[in-house]
Amino acid sequence: QLYRFATWKDRVMMVLGTLCAVIHGSATPLALLVYSMLTDTFVAYELEVQALRDPNKECNNNTVYWINGSVYESDENLTVSCGVDIETEMTMFAYYYVGIGVAVFILAYFQIALWVSAAARQTQRIRKAYFRKVMQMEIGWFDCCSVGELNTRLADDISKINNAIADQVSIFAEKISTFVFGFMVGFIAGWKLTLVVIAISPLIGLAAGLMAMAVSRLTGQTMRAYGKAGAVADEVLSAIRTVAAFGGEDKEVERYDKNLLDAQTSGVKKGSIIGVFQGCLWCIIFLAYALAFWYGSKLVLDTKELTPGGLMQVFFGVLLGAMNLGQASPCLEAFASGRAAAKAIFETIDREPEINCFSEEGHTLDRVKGDIEFRNVTFFYPSRPDVKILNDLSTEIKAGETTAFVGPSGSGKSTAIQLIQRFYDPQEGMVTLDGHDIRTLNVQWLRSLIGIVEQEPVLFATTIAENIRFGRSGVTMEEIIQASKEANAYNFIMDLPQQFDTLVGEGGGQMSGGQKQRIAIARALVRNPKILLLDMATSALDNESEAVVQNALDSVRIGRTTISIAHRLSTIRNADILIGFEHGQAVERGTHSELLDKKAVYFTLVTLQNQDLSQTTNGKICLKQGYKHNRSSVRRRSPSHLSNSFVQDTPFGLHTSFVQEKEDDADQHTKPAAVARILKYNKPEWPYLVLGSLGAGFNGLVSPIYAILFSQILGTFGIADLNEQRRQINSICILFCIVAAVSFFSQFLQGYAFAKSGELLTRRLRKVAFQAMLRQEIGWFDDPKNSPGVLTTRLATDASVVQKAAGSQIGAIVDCLTNVVASIIIAFYFSWKLAFVIMVFLPFIVLSGLFQTNILTGFAKTDDEAMEAAGQISSEALTNIRTIAGLAKEESFVQSYEEKLELPYKSDKKKAKIYGLCFGFAKCVFYMAYAASFRYGGHLVSSEGLHFMMVFRVISAIIVCGNAMGRAFSFTSDYAKAKTAAAHFFTLLDRPPQISISQADGEKWENFQGEIEFRGCKFTYPTRPDVQVLKGLVVSVKPGQTLAFVGSSGCGKSTSVQLLQRFYDPDEGQVLIDGRPSDKVNVPFLRSQIGIVSQEPVLFDCSIAENIQYGDNTRTVSMTEIVEAAKKAHLHDFVMKLPNAYETQVGAQGSQLSRGQKQRIAIARAIVRNPKILLLDEATSALDTESEKTVQSALDEARKGRTCIIIAHRLSTVQTADIIATMSDGSVIEQGTHESLMAQRGAYYKLVTTGAPIS
Repeated sequence: QLYRFATWKDRVMMVLGTLCAVIHGSATPLALLVYSMLTDTFVAYELEVQALRDPNKECNNNTVYWINGSVYESDENLTVSCGVDIETEMTMFAYYYVGIGVAVFILAYFQIALWVSAAARQTQRIRKAYFRKVMQMEIGWFDCCSVGELNTRLADDISKINNAIADQVSIFAEKISTFVFGFMVGFIAGWKLTLVVIAISPLIGLAAGLMAMAVSRLTGQTMRAYGKAGAVADEVLSAIRTVAAFGGEDKEVERYDKNLLDAQTSGVKKGSIIGVFQGCLWCIIFLAYALAFWYGSKLVLDTKELTPGGLMQVFFGVLLGAMNLGQASPCLEAFASGRAAAKAIFETIDREPEINCFSEEGHTLDRVKGDIEFRNVTFFYPSRPDVKILNDLSTEIKAGETTAFVGPSGSGKSTAIQLIQRFYDPQEGMVTLDGHDIRTLNVQWLRSLIGIVEQEPVLFATTIAENIRFGRSGVTMEEIIQASKEANAYNFIMDLPQQFDTLVGEGGGQMSGGQKQRIAIARALVRNPKILLLDMATSALDNESEAVVQNALDSVRIGRTTISIAHRLSTIRNADILIGFEHGQAVERGTHSELLDKKAVYFTLVTLQNQDLSQTTNGKICLKQGYKHNRSSVRRRSPSHLSNSFVQDTPFGLHTSFVQEKEDDADQHTKPAAVARILKYNKPEWPYLVLGSLGAGFNGLVSPIYAILFSQILGTFGIADLNEQRRQINSICILFCIVAAVSFFSQFLQGYAFAKSGELLTRRLRKVAFQAMLRQEIGWFDDPKNSPGVLTTRLATDASVVQKAAGSQIGAIVDCLTNVVASIIIAFYFSWKLAFVIMVFLPFIVLSGLFQTNILTGFAKTDDEAMEAAGQISSEALTNIRTIAGLAKEESFVQSYEEKLELPYKSDKKKAKIYGLCFGFAKCVFYMAYAASFRYGGHLVSSEGLHFMMVFRVISAIIVCGNAMGRAFSFTSDYAKAKTAAAHFFTLLDRPPQISISQADGEKWENFQGEIEFRGCKFTYPTRPDVQVLKGLVVSVKPGQTLAFVGSSGCGKSTSVQLLQRFYDPDEGQVLIDGRPSDKVNVPFLRSQIGIVSQEPVLFDCSIAENIQYGDNTRTVSMTEIVEAAKKAHLHDFVMKLPNAYETQVGAQGSQLSRGQKQRIAIARAIVRNPKILLLDEATSALDTESEKTVQSALDEARKGRTCIIIAHRLSTVQTADIIATMSDGSVIEQGTHESLMAQRGAYYKLVTTGAPIS
């Protein structure tokens, strides 16, 4: 299943790679044959030397004779041969070794290069297929999936699959081949002994198999827990302004940490299980040595079936086989986690979307009139099957007419529009276009007929021109300019420094609401749509922009079927037909005057609004909705990113201004972090680290001890006295048993202790990193490099990579170090000359290890960078999936994602070749070392009388040492990655936030009054240094007064509020609070005095009660307070009607509630805080009349006795203010009360009477 994306070329590469791996695997057993002949030669020479020590013997015709001419016989009445020319023999063996070495180099290169490049090709295909499939899914699927989770899948899970299908496979094949050939060599030499040893090996296999199973199960658990934590982080970072305003940083860190706890427990379990099984493996292996060795010596001495070399051959053949089988188990672990990851990915790839936007199926009509009809449509959202949104809705919309949907929020107006776009299919009934059920039409074609303008339009992080171009592919610049003129956007675009090439920032964050709206309208117009859907297209605008946008809309409606949803009367009265919605049904239809004559619901509404005579034009419209049927209306909303003081406006900016590029360069060269500093974070676990290191230290001594025991065995064969031989052999076997028992415990100790400390460290690092992120000032989040997608990915990957270096790796390194030290001491103690010769090769062995790691770090770095670019695209696409679907632009996102994958793919292919060369080099060095050392050993034995046992002891000690070093270096790759990850991590920790939110900094004072003064404030957003937003703002408000900002969009109203909250500090001038400059005030203290209700309140994915409690994070808010606040916010009655009352979950971003409901929860949240200063940023603009009345009275209640700042486009909300400040272009042009300003007949007067522009 893992290889379903392989083409025939990949298959050929993988087959060849496997073939090379198999032949490579057979090299070591081959070398064993050479080794066994070599051993026999040495033993024979030793016996000859011992025999000839007696001056009465001599060597004649290759047989030992007494000097008197009779043949010398040993104890067993055998003749002793002589005349071994040890030097010539050794030279020959050396040539054999060199030959094997060269072959290994070539094979190893191909084995790695072929597999890694084949894997790179497949991984790229999987990434493409997965992303493409996700972009094809119907919107209902996204309602049930979190964006964070999908991003994690794209990043982590696919790289897990890559690990499982890359070099691991060829290494696995190589190990298995060594295992098979090793056993064959054993059988050739002596089948009895081989069988005895094999009898034990199923135990080893069993232990390894069980381990792999347990590990894959636990890995799944850990992944799930981290997924949850990632979703929390994503939600918090996306709503960072809300978190900051309500001082919820600590609370969020706790919530995040809670999810990390589960991951920690399963991680520790995993470590202990690995420890136990590793312990069993080693214990069994050493017991097997003891047995094999005891029985083998019997075969050599008693039955003469084996030569000493044969014994070595069997012993090592089977040992090699078993060891390689054991070493193949980590590969199994990689396969297991790859398969677990692939399951989720492939399930998605195989899922057939219910509405496939890429499919060619379905009709296209030659002529489209544009008649739309709903026939008995019943609908509920897939994520909430228990709540019916549309209930048997039947209504028709005539071609070429403008139809307005009016009705309370939650009555199904927006849902009806989503059904026309075919984001969802109705459960019953059908929607028809010109009499055709839209389910029979081609989806892409259908959507290409429709232009939609939403209340919170989503812009993509690119230039204005590109954003408009999203409307239709192949648009010329003239058409773009034409559309922008029609949308009344041309003038403001031409005023920008870069005009159409201006970047709009993430989610359009650099544009004001009105500007975004007009760009969105231009984008809809460029499509030249047959059907125009306006979902509250002007509700977020001020009068001036609204008039402009409304004119634009009126002119483009002509000759198109237009459906408009609005709460404001002014936008609707000239519609051809009005349809009133209630409870998911269309209850009345007719023209404005007909419905007025009916003196029914609509009439009541209009009169309601006209009480406010001066303000008729700004009224909003909605069906009268008495409290008796205040239903719980629920609906999904697309995630909104309004550029407004609260909503985090950052999905994905790909390019930003030049100022950042300089920073980028600085960031490119993050110095890898110091290990010591990573370990500091592990300090609390030092007992575990010490215990683990003790275990690891002992595990490190095991191999050198083995080198001594093993050479001792060989030595015994050179003893002439049989009884002495047997005595020595028995004692060596007992030593082996002791080593076995101890190594069981030490392995378990090492596994458990390091898993525990490593998991605690990961959790601590994630928590600390998350804390550090939340500590940064808001300006930091505006930078596209720190968008929620990028930050969540960082949290997910960096900590686990760092843990690799600090957890089990420390153990492995201690293990290797003790091993190296002990081996070198042994070698030099027994023969320093030979040790020196072999040491010449050590640097090569070490170098080959180093070589591998350095290359890998270099690559790791480019890899992440390149993947991050692709990650930004995927994250932006998934966050704004509705907009993309509405524009039918899935294909273009898929394409740009695929383009961004080219770079990492190329570097992966390059990596494959270099990795292959290093691997080959590392493998062949050993054979060369053998060749040299045995040749020189032979020389020492013949000319300096060194005992041959020492030659073996020194060589095996150094080889063991080299092996250990090689192992140590195999960690360096993880280790290098960890250093880079840690560096990212510390850059984050060390970055001093420009606005500190610590409790210690700045002053606090008793009896906070709430007097505010802006003195000559100038300000530019850090991400847009060339546009000055505030140009010397001067205005003040006394405690308890209400100040209202009015003015066209983009004039700096919201910005001034953000300065007050200290999201930013002014570049020049001061904000004074109770006469103290804001930058000297303690930030948490200041924010705790401010409550804010904004136009698009951000709610968290928890219960209503918890959302209200969020208002005050310094204490636990009691239930009575919550109910009290809810009553003040006119929320209580509605909540009590819900099945779970206050425990009702609000869904991601509050999507399960209508706008009015969200707004009232936000007000309750602000009331619970009991603030001295209340900020209302367009708090009622998105509501219908009924909700607005309730919310407005709730707000008037909340304002009592507090300093209040209101930002509103709708003048009715402003009249009661004590001071009204009219802003234009970043400064105040006039201020006073409503009456005094009307008397002045200045800008404000104009604004009220005509809605004329004031800039």
